[in-house]
Amino acid sequence: MAKNGGGKKKNGQDACDERDIFCRIRDAFGVFARKTSTILGSAWAFVIAILIIVIWAMTGPAFGYSDTWQLIINTGTTIVTFLMVFLIQNTQNRDAKAVHLKLDELIRALGGARNKLVDLEKLSDDDLKTLETEFEKLRKKAEGAKEEVEELKETAQGKTG
Repeated sequence: MAKNGGGKKKNGQDACDERDIFCRIRDAFGVFARKTSTILGSAWAFVIAILIIVIWAMTGPAFGYSDTWQLIINTGTTIVTFLMVFLIQNTQNRDAKAVHLKLDELIRALGGARNKLVDLEKLSDDDLKTLETEFEKLRKKAEGAKEEVEELKETAQGKTG
């Protein structure tokens, strides 16, 4: 959204604050998702879920195991699963982003590290495959060098022993 007259105030706020509602919603959802995933990922949440299922199962005879009785648990679990997908995805996205930023900082901090490894998650699948092949070659080369060093050590120990 465009700024109003180069940053002039509109009702005491910048005109660009109109988009802040989306920022606030995103931030609020992030906080909600983190707190909710912490709570729902606990042992207590699991125990409560088990208790709900046990109580539901125990009420089966009272309701004659009717379709409505079955529909209650099916609907409840479907709704919970649907909502949890969004919470889990949000927390995984945030965690992945944090890990990427930490790794990027480590790469930048190490003098000998290749900076082209920063932001790998933005590469195409073909570029990632090429890089994977390159690292596979480096790994094999390192293994070969390690074996060569071990052979030299054995040879040196045999001559001195």
